[in-house]
Formats: sequence, structure tokens, C-alpha cells
Amino acid sequence: MPYPVAHVMFFVLCICAIAVYTILVALLRRDISSKNIIQILLLLLVGGFFAEFPDIPAVYNILVNGTMEHSQIGPIPTHSLLFSSSAILFGTFIGYMIYREFGKAVYVGLFAMSASLAHLLLDDLSRGAIYYLYPISSRAFSVSSYMDVGIARVNFIRYLMASYVLVFFLFVVIMMALFALDHLGFEFRYRPEK
Repeated sequence: MPYPVAHVMFFVLCICAIAVYTILVALLRRDISSKNIIQILLLLLVGGFFAEFPDIPAVYNILVNGTMEHSQIGPIPTHSLLFSSSAILFGTFIGYMIYREFGKAVYVGLFAMSASLAHLLLDDLSRGAIYYLYPISSRAFSVSSYMDVGIARVNFIRYLMASYVLVFFLFVVIMMALFALDHLGFEFRYRPEK
């Protein structure tokens, strides 16, 4: 499993690369107010926190169970789509505290969920066991492990499906983050005149 810094960097620099670019351009043009800078930093802080969200229960397990186990909190696996989906609730609450508008708060929640899903994606790429289908299935697996075994050693259809699933998962996480950022003031548009 990657270190915590890698999770934050993966989310901020890979998933939200266009947001980082937009911020840098606005800063260079001096086109941004100090209030906006604070809101952007809070948004990146929310993204960074929720990029670590599935590993946060490690603190709970250290205090209660005396172990470094960080993939379960009680009976619930933290590296699952169910647990990562709870990030939208916490993110919406934090977003409401930042913006005081329910509409924008929901997009902060969506941004938080994309950060939490990016954590699962990076763990999957490093061959970590993810409980994607919990509570439907308690089997942990890594989709990316099916992609690099070589076509000759595995069923070709299974290889293709694993490739499509992983790339589609990455696409969905990026689109969730971009959709949320677009509704939080980051404008992404095509300008044919350039």
C-alpha cells in the first residue's frame, strides 16, 4: 500500500491536475482574491483528508485494538465502495460549513467521495486487496492484478474486462472530481478562437 503522502499527491496532482493548473494561472494573473484562495485551500484540504479517509480508522484500531490494522473498523472494511461512499455525507457537511449553501455543499461532498475513491484506485494499482462489493460479497480482490499477468496465462476476455473496469473506474473518479470542481467555480470550457 502506498504511503499517505502518495495518496494525497495522486489525488491532487493526477485526479485534480486541471484544478491545480487553474489555480496557478489565476495566481500568476493575480486574478484571485484572498477569500477565494482560502476557499480553494479548504477545498484542497478536504480532498487531501478524504484521499486518506479509508486509512483513518488505523488510529481507531491503534487505540482500541492495539493493532496497526487499517482496513477494518469493526466488521466494516474501510477499503470498500460502501465506506468510501460515506465520504459524500461528511464532505457535504464540511462543504456546508465552508459555503453555507446546500447546493455547493453537495459538490464538496462529491469531491470528497472522488478523493476517497482515488484512494481505493491507488491501492488497487499497488495490488492492495479492496472489498469493492462489500456487503454483497466479503471477498477482497485487486482488479489491476488481472491486467499484468500476460495474455497467454489468463483468459483473454477476463484480461480485457479487468482492463476496461480499471480504466473506467479511473475515468469515473476523474469525471466526479471535474464535475464537482466545475460547480464550485472552476470553469472548464472549450474556446475555439484560440
